[in-house]
Amino acid sequence: MSYITIDQSNIDKEHICCAISDKKCAASYELKKEWIKNEFKNGFVFRRINERAKVFIEYGPAEKAWIPVTAPNYFMIGCFWVSGQYKGKGHGKALLQEVINDAKNKGKDGLVAVVGNKKFHFMSDTKWLLRQGFKECDSTPAGFSLVYLPFTEKAELPYLNEQAKLGRCPDKNGYIVYYTNRCPYTEYHVKESLAETAEKRKLNIKVIKLETKKQAQSAPTPATIFSLFYNGDFITTDLSVCMDSRFDKIVSKNK
Repeated sequence: MSYITIDQSNIDKEHICCAISDKKCAASYELKKEWIKNEFKNGFVFRRINERAKVFIEYGPAEKAWIPVTAPNYFMIGCFWVSGQYKGKGHGKALLQEVINDAKNKGKDGLVAVVGNKKFHFMSDTKWLLRQGFKECDSTPAGFSLVYLPFTEKAELPYLNEQAKLGRCPDKNGYIVYYTNRCPYTEYHVKESLAETAEKRKLNIKVIKLETKKQAQSAPTPATIFSLFYNGDFITTDLSVCMDSRFDKIVSKNK
């Protein structure tokens, strides 16, 4: 199967994998597309299988990534997903190899990605990346791990920015959510699902939308797609916590 690159010439007519058929997230989906369009000028790349499926990888210069990481002359891998019937058929390795080739052709020192010490939602599979030669170079008390694949021994060691390493956010009272439009699901579920969930429980949940790269790079969480904190402590990256049917179970499990 072939892969295609989404760019300014085709993004209006091509899908971006997630939330393809989720009508309730249609507006949120378009916000993700607008986010991608704005990031093209910063070297952002979106590659996917040439099918109506969730098989894709996002990456770009780490200096321009909406993630609080310092990794000069690296490519930062963002969302990287192979789902359903496409698993186990070599698509992950093929897409990763294309990123490696692109990085080397552009003179980059390596690749870097934020993952979890266990499987975190909306993050790459840590064990799989380690099997591909990635190594851990930094971590946080909240369970985040920074992994990298250097191309040369002279490559600088990437690291998480100080505020993201603490595992806590500045707001120490109640629930705090940080999110961006890096995902086509976030706007809908934060604005609609979480609002309904909070109202039902009489909770005052503070929502902080990271609107710029500078804000994202200064965030107290490496998971800038979505992160929930309680009394300053990190709880989860699982966006489904916004839903009434999932909130209590996820929060009680992670507190």
